[in-house]
Amino acid sequence: MTSTETSQFVRLRVELVVEITDPDVLRRATYERIDGDASLAAEERGHARRMVESDEAEALAYLVDPFEMVEEVPGVELAQASWSSEHIDYDPRAAEWSGAFVELDEDDEEY
Repeated sequence: MTSTETSQFVRLRVELVVEITDPDVLRRATYERIDGDASLAAEERGHARRMVESDEAEALAYLVDPFEMVEEVPGVELAQASWSSEHIDYDPRAAEWSGAFVELDEDDEEY
């Protein structure tokens, strides 16, 4: 593909590492999202609540929505999205994390 034939589709990869500071607050927010989702059947809602109860990573995946990340971006329409959440071992001083992320502290601005 030449520069004049460049695809209009762009893959945007974002990787975040978050710390769950209050699992109960996270679960309550997730239950509210699940209970308010009219597209979920009762059986699916029950399954989702059980998954959230046993796994904070699953709860987080229900609340983080890639569609919301780009819906306000002018000139962009989301074509496809997938995401997952998992527990990891994280040490910001470890070589595997060095330079891969910007570590935020309380003085950093949000973007």
